Amino acid sequence: MKVILKEDIPTLGKTGDLVEVARGYGQNYLIPQGKALEATRNHIKELEEQKRILLKRKAKDFEVAKKLAERLEALTLEIRRKVVEEEKLYGSVTTKDIMEKLTLQDIPLDRKKIVLKDPIRTLGDYEIPVKLHPEVAAILKIKVVEEK
Repeated sequence: MKVILKEDIPTLGKTGDLVEVARGYGQNYLIPQGKALEATRNHIKELEEQKRILLKRKAKDFEVAKKLAERLEALTLEIRRKVVEEEKLYGSVTTKDIMEKLTLQDIPLDRKKIVLKDPIRTLGDYEIPVKLHPEVAAILKIKVVEEK
């Protein structure tokens, strides 16, 4: 029996895949649980239409991410912090601080996309990776300077 998966099933495939399963497994488990649809002509046409829409949306998201990456690459953020001793910061610079500075620059960004392994604790120039899309990443330049 051929079915179209409505969700990811590790042993069978991903959402939207057309797979062959045992008739009992399809009729008694997958279809009643809402995990699959029987592969009729109408369901296959709907699947193709959904895939086409999804591809358009992915292409648009990719283009938006590329444009945002170009903006981030051209930008250098300056973050001011108090210094305790020998270039060590009083506190640290975190993804929240970076996100706030980006918001002031009219760049809306989820802070989970900023890949900062450890908070910044010293003065200096830093290059922080930003993961915008599965295929698009940017390097954000940050300059941490002493607050006078």
